[in-house]
Amino acid sequence: MLRHLRPALTLLALLTLVTGVVYPLGITSVAQLAMPARASGSMIEQDGRVVGSSLIGQSFASPRYFHGRPSAAGQNSYDAASSSGSNLGPTSKALADRIKGDVAKAKAENAIDGPVPADLVTASGSGLDPDISPAAAYAQVGRVARERGVPEDDVRRLIEASVQGRLFGLIGEPRTNVLALNIALDALKRP
Repeated sequence: MLRHLRPALTLLALLTLVTGVVYPLGITSVAQLAMPARASGSMIEQDGRVVGSSLIGQSFASPRYFHGRPSAAGQNSYDAASSSGSNLGPTSKALADRIKGDVAKAKAENAIDGPVPADLVTASGSGLDPDISPAAAYAQVGRVARERGVPEDDVRRLIEASVQGRLFGLIGEPRTNVLALNIALDALKRP
């Protein structure tokens, strides 16, 4: 029996070493050399300190800032360790009630007369989406400009400058990163 067990254990140890140590270290090393910022989490720094990642959304509750999508990740939302959607289906009464409440809140906060952009009231599949559509950003211009005491045209220009188009002009939808937009908003000088 030992004759059969020894090769199996040797193979287990060898494959564990290759797939559990050598391969991950090799891939990490290549990624750090080829694209160090992305391999380190695409961190955004401001005044020498990390304020977030361009890949993970965060909550902005103040009316002075643009708000991102609602998050279903974790107890306090935007918890990267609990990335997930709510798993509520389209026939869920709880989901319908939450969306109705969020629509009413978005309309009241942003003085929206027409339809509310969907990404202001629906969470992404991961619950961590850092981006919103340009329509969702433009819907918040009045509130943000009023709270900051800046002209709406200045805030619109910030959005226009921050919109990222489709990849190769074909893939995905135009979007703007909420954290980057709020950092640019903080840098905007009052008239």
